[in-house]
Amino acid sequence: MTAFRGVLLDIDGTLVDSNDAHARAWVEALAEQGIDVPFAQVRRLIGMGGDKLLPRVSGIEEDTPRGRKISERRREIFLQRYLPSLHAFVGSKDLLRHMRAEGLKLVVASSAKKDELRELLKICGADSLTDAVTSSDDAEESKPDPDIVYVALGKIGLPAAEVVMIGDTPYDIEAAGRAGVGVIAVRCGGWDDADLGGALAIYDDPADLLARYDSSPLADGGE
Repeated sequence: MTAFRGVLLDIDGTLVDSNDAHARAWVEALAEQGIDVPFAQVRRLIGMGGDKLLPRVSGIEEDTPRGRKISERRREIFLQRYLPSLHAFVGSKDLLRHMRAEGLKLVVASSAKKDELRELLKICGADSLTDAVTSSDDAEESKPDPDIVYVALGKIGLPAAEVVMIGDTPYDIEAAGRAGVGVIAVRCGGWDDADLGGALAIYDDPADLLARYDSSPLADGGE
């Protein structure tokens, strides 16, 4: 097995407990426009880009006047109502530190918008522990399309076979897989093992991955 030399990191639901907050912000922004969408329906789509989520739940394209209004309002709600109370999952920062100590290059590959991502990185410590950051603003198509993963691979400067992604959604697994990158999945984002099929390995959260690091795909000889 090729030893991994780099890691692509999803943030929402992987290192920061923010998936519910994103879903609530969408539900509230849509409701202000008279569009009632159940929380559970939106929650299942968190992890893909807003440009894909919005038309799935409302039939409205993001690049229309109404779509832009909804998306901007969602952003305001998320930043003002929810972001201040978000926290990192236990073990997130320790896992990042350990991977760096092991000599792995770390690059963020997130579907979040750049301004939101900047604050999320601070919450989990990734702002000072990663080598580069890729957001939805850097890619033409968001997850589950592989564009963000390709951009992140360019920043990490390693072939796909030497890189693994840590993510929490089926959209991470699809996007990475289409770019030839394997995924280590975590359940803390809200998906179960059936949803995360295709991952190289599945852990409860960053703390669980760190505790079992030496037997994980990240370790030389890990399984």
